[in-house]
Amino acid sequence: MATPDNHADTARCEHISRLLARISDKWSMLVVRVLGRGPLRFNALRREVGEISQKVLASTLRDLEENGFVSRTVTPVTPPQVEYALTDLGRDFLQPVQTLAEWVLANSPRMDRARIEYAERRARD
Repeated sequence: MATPDNHADTARCEHISRLLARISDKWSMLVVRVLGRGPLRFNALRREVGEISQKVLASTLRDLEENGFVSRTVTPVTPPQVEYALTDLGRDFLQPVQTLAEWVLANSPRMDRARIEYAERRARD
């Protein structure tokens, strides 16, 4: 059983929090979902992800590559072609990402109701 003064538990929680912060942001999860359909070049990926800036997509791809979720393949033609794909780790991550997305869709009405009820309570106070 975990206790508040257990340094090992605290360190483990901090480690998990840092790793989750790296991989669970909105754009990383969207990029992983899109690449789950297959490899894409940068502009095709940007179109599929939606309203993401070039700078944010490039940064997200670098972070995902650094953490082992995405591979970057450069084809030496003129101009060079770069393709992004999920690695084995990225494909493993795809399942929880899809599960979370399904959970969000299934529970969106409940969250919408909660926000409305919260706003009504705040307005009364």
